[in-house]
Amino acid sequence: MKARIAAALLAAVALPAAAQDSAAPAEGAAEEAADFSIEVPKGAHDYGFAGLLARDNRADLPPLTLSSGKPVAQGTYTLKSGTYYRIDITADGTAELALSGGDFFRAIWINEIVIEDIEIRPMGVHSIEFDSAGTAHMSFIAIVPGTYTLSIPGSHSETQSATFVIQ
Repeated sequence: MKARIAAALLAAVALPAAAQDSAAPAEGAAEEAADFSIEVPKGAHDYGFAGLLARDNRADLPPLTLSSGKPVAQGTYTLKSGTYYRIDITADGTAELALSGGDFFRAIWINEIVIEDIEIRPMGVHSIEFDSAGTAHMSFIAIVPGTYTLSIPGSHSETQSATFVIQ
């Protein structure tokens, strides 16, 4: 008797709550039947494509440029929370320059950063630095509304930064 109770408790714990109701043995069924076939309704776990990375939710932003003495951005970037964006960050190699902005990087979810066909899927970024000429392609989803700045560390000119407004 104790063995049957222990087996029933183990079966109850091992099955999800929704399956426990449908998995109860019918009266008069053989006690040795331990084969639980749980029918999952069609589409029960079909959450579908979220649509966040879909082409119709994607926008390409004007590039950011890292060049000694030239503006980083063409203007303020106004982003919509929940939209998927792609942006190129290009350095011409005139100086070793970086873009720093931990607040901005924490307000977005970065899908990937691609540098010379190497895809990086970071958990977090604080800055991107170029030692020589090159381009980094970044794709991300804007999340937290607010005003954020990516700037060249040590510079104080407004032209040496890019402002992002997430609405």
